[in-house]
Amino acid sequence: MPLYKSISVNSQTTVKIWKIEESYDELMKPLDLRPQSLQRVLGMKSELHQRGFLSVRHLLREFGYTDPDLFYDKNGKPHLKDGKHISITHSFTFSGVIVSESPVGIDIEKQREKIGIIAHKFVDYEYNYLKETDEDYIRRLTVIWGIKESLYKLFATPGMLFREHFLVIPFMMKDGNTIAWIDYKNKKYRYNTAFLEFEGFTCAYVVP
Repeated sequence: MPLYKSISVNSQTTVKIWKIEESYDELMKPLDLRPQSLQRVLGMKSELHQRGFLSVRHLLREFGYTDPDLFYDKNGKPHLKDGKHISITHSFTFSGVIVSESPVGIDIEKQREKIGIIAHKFVDYEYNYLKETDEDYIRRLTVIWGIKESLYKLFATPGMLFREHFLVIPFMMKDGNTIAWIDYKNKKYRYNTAFLEFEGFTCAYVVP
């Protein structure tokens, strides 16, 4: 399947989402990968991961980039050679890329009940407005995880902890957006966040 969704966040920022329905061969055929990318994809044990990796290269093409335009720093954060900011995600059958003039982060997660079991590892402040008995508890937890994962990708700083350093301000599912804060080493950073749901998945992204 070609592009699943394109979102114009603002004049400088765009999100594109791919639904991965093609086979490995179909995804690989039109791509021109540099040797290290080819080595990386061939070294992946799971075809699901291979297809996720390749679908991200298709999303790059949707933005007008090629595989050599993308590189990673020592913390594993992706960058574009033209200096624009990029963040990348893939989960099962969806992948997403956000490109902006400003630092950004994106995450896609499959909505699963088991997130409730690990909630204590990434939720602290948010328990002030979350209740396990809420009908949309799992969906809201997935949004919180997605926002915090997006913040972590944006900052890419070893030592940051989801539970201690990231705060997601109260929100309702119908809102589709909220504010998030990073409180780290006596500095506070404020971010606008947005989220959407499709086919049992949640996508969240953050911009300053």
